[in-house]
Amino acid sequence: MMALVAEGKRSLVEAAGVLGVSYRQTKRIYRRYREEGASGLVHRNVGKPSHRRIEESVRRAILEAYREHYEGFGPTLAAEKLAERNGLEVDHETLRRWLLAEGLWKSRRQRRTYRSRRERRRRFGELVQFDGSHHAWFEERGEKCCLMNMVDDATGTTYSFLAEQETTEAALRLLWAWIEHYGIPQAVYCDRKNAYVLDREPTIEEQLQGVTPKSPFEVACEKLGIEVIVAHSPQAKGRVERNHGVYQDRFVKELRLQGISEIEEANVFLKTRYLDSINEKFAKPPVDPLDAHVPLLSGQSLANTLCFTHPRVVSHDYVILFQRGLYQIQRQKRRRLPTPGTQVMVHRWLDGSLHFFTKGGKELLVEELQERPKKEAPTALSA
Repeated sequence: MMALVAEGKRSLVEAAGVLGVSYRQTKRIYRRYREEGASGLVHRNVGKPSHRRIEESVRRAILEAYREHYEGFGPTLAAEKLAERNGLEVDHETLRRWLLAEGLWKSRRQRRTYRSRRERRRRFGELVQFDGSHHAWFEERGEKCCLMNMVDDATGTTYSFLAEQETTEAALRLLWAWIEHYGIPQAVYCDRKNAYVLDREPTIEEQLQGVTPKSPFEVACEKLGIEVIVAHSPQAKGRVERNHGVYQDRFVKELRLQGISEIEEANVFLKTRYLDSINEKFAKPPVDPLDAHVPLLSGQSLANTLCFTHPRVVSHDYVILFQRGLYQIQRQKRRRLPTPGTQVMVHRWLDGSLHFFTKGGKELLVEELQERPKKEAPTALSA
């Protein structure tokens, strides 16, 4: 452009418009071009160290601390920990450049598959995504286990704990913890796994009764008025899947720094320290500030709702057989005993205790028997 101005083919005003600088700056550039040629257009600070550069001693201290304590940490998390634990302030992009130059970090470029975007729900508690993540959470210090995780779709708020396996009991315990902390959500989005939903055809008896087979998790959600939405691909519940990645990057390293290698200790750390900090950092305010969670009804028991239910039939001697155990129904004042041959429901709570209910929801008083009562032999009639 300066060559065109020198040849008279462009004016300084036109050159200023093309270059996107002021007319006065264009005059300065053109003056340097006439005096020094093309080399005069190079910025004077090229090749010179910046006046805002970090001292070399600080740079070495940061890299040494990274090698000693944070090897394998991403630049963003490492910058946070260096400031938090070592008092060394550095921008994460600066640290990224240093780590790349030292060969301590490799940029991760992944080929992205196009997928249509689904907008977040508008209210907190309108939809909560539910999943388990199997991972080496303790690295080499302990056995692999599963992180049970719930993530709100509107805000990204997360609640989680570690369990040995992704089971129905673990799912019920996580839902219980979420309800105690936030309230009852309107819907949950989960995988088509047996821990959450039953994926089988109804039996002949169920077809005759018009019953759709449901898992204990589905039954509990139905009692609480929670809609269960089944995802047909991991991408469908991408919010919780991406949140797993955050845990696998950050939480693993936090456990390493804290020297934690057992599930119980890790869950205490999660509940008392980690969850609040990660939600404060990553959760977003909802579009609509109205909370969609609803409270429990008065008298509604989570212990009796989030449990395993089993139908059983009352025998003629008022005994209920359950898992090889015999339970004798006791008489109660002002309460009729269920008729022999009728069905009762056995509730196994998450603490392992058993509770027996009639179809109408009234609890029965029972006593466990060591053996079934023997029938008395008929008395012989005298001649």
